Amino acid sequence: MSRLYIDGAWFDAASGETRSIINPFDGSEIARVAEGGQADARAAIISARRAFDNGPWSQTTGAERADLLVALADAIAANREELARLETTDTGKTTEESRWDMDDVAAVFNYYAGLAREEAPEVLEAPDPNGKSIAVREPVGVCGLILPWNYPLLQASWKLAPALAAGCTVVMKPSELTPLTTLRLTELCEEVGFPNGVINTVLGPGATVGAELAENHSVDLLSFTGGSQTGRTIMGAAAGNLKRVALELGGKNPHIIFADADFDVAVDYALNAVFFHAGQICSAGAKLLVESPIHDAFVETLSARMKAINVGNGADPDTRMGPLISAAHRQKVEDHVALALSEGATLAVGGARPNDPALANGFFYLPTLLTGCTPEMTISREEVFGPVIGVERFDSEAEAIGRANDTVYGLSAGFWTTDEARIERVSRALRFGTVWANDFNVYFPAAPWGGYNQSGIGRELGRAGLDEYTELKHIYRNHTPKAFGWFGADD
Repeated sequence: MSRLYIDGAWFDAASGETRSIINPFDGSEIARVAEGGQADARAAIISARRAFDNGPWSQTTGAERADLLVALADAIAANREELARLETTDTGKTTEESRWDMDDVAAVFNYYAGLAREEAPEVLEAPDPNGKSIAVREPVGVCGLILPWNYPLLQASWKLAPALAAGCTVVMKPSELTPLTTLRLTELCEEVGFPNGVINTVLGPGATVGAELAENHSVDLLSFTGGSQTGRTIMGAAAGNLKRVALELGGKNPHIIFADADFDVAVDYALNAVFFHAGQICSAGAKLLVESPIHDAFVETLSARMKAINVGNGADPDTRMGPLISAAHRQKVEDHVALALSEGATLAVGGARPNDPALANGFFYLPTLLTGCTPEMTISREEVFGPVIGVERFDSEAEAIGRANDTVYGLSAGFWTTDEARIERVSRALRFGTVWANDFNVYFPAAPWGGYNQSGIGRELGRAGLDEYTELKHIYRNHTPKAFGWFGADD
């Protein structure tokens, strides 16, 4: 049974409770893990606080921290196949997708190792020639990292790598649905030699473990990826000690196809934008806006391609789309589709569970295409987080931009055109944290990731992702101080 990792040792939950981890492909139990609670979270926070305040970690050089991050990246690369298989069993995504994730995870740790090595103060021009002024980045302290279930290890790396590079200590809380690769990552951290207390991993639900991380005054920063309502709750809880919060809360991401786009490539990317990991992607381009002159042909071609998607076991190399994460989540997706139909959308493809008996015990839902969608429909405004595309027709560039920006979110958007001037105009006009022109769902370690509006606060990846885990300090030194003589001097 998998346990909790606190202060360099593995423990059962204080309550003795455990949780069953389910394979979404067939509903079978794949592991039993300790179910932590508030007491375990508090123990982990105390460990991280002690390691930060009294241990050597926050005083290490950037080069020393970089060496450990590179060692961890190497360990991830060496265990790529094991980690990919474990991720697929835990989440249901295809093994090939999981392999890509592991490559990205290693790249993230290597990237932040490079930034840690470059650590240096910024020299500022002092107002006095006898003064010296520098700005330095220092670790923010103890960080609570709450991870989502859709990309467990990738999202762990986006938070853990910059936190460690900055010199922080952490308490990680993986999703209670998908903790297995985070636990294996914790083992690798232990193997490469991170000091005791620097990395702590506590399993358990958000209502207890997550709430303690958000509320506890010994936590200096809380990073969370997940739903908007939970994000709001975390912000309220974090106000107790005004801890810093970094929130990535998803989005309703428009994918715009202009009539002059490369038709076949755009169709291919319309599929890529949604059906990896069964649409359980915060940046999924599920709001598909197609210009009127090509709308009908685009929908027809997209429908044919969607019907050919092979749905099945993610461990099967022929599978292109696996199951949803749970029965409860599948029901939410089904409810979204039913509501869309009741509001006037037309079902073109899918809209049901597969009828293959081999998939009956899993949490499968067919790739689904809804046409005739309009801006006021719920399907056009709310995140479904499943294998569902809603198509809207538009007639002008201004209309497309207006519909795309008409959202409470602002995570990502993409569009297709061969018009260079339009690329410049639309890229600037779209109000999203990431905009792709003639591509979709591209991310890499050096590019900042995060959203406008209700898609969250702060950025992950890039230099900005490291800065989230630091405090900025200005240090001024006067080399030749002299009395000022203003107060109490003889007139």
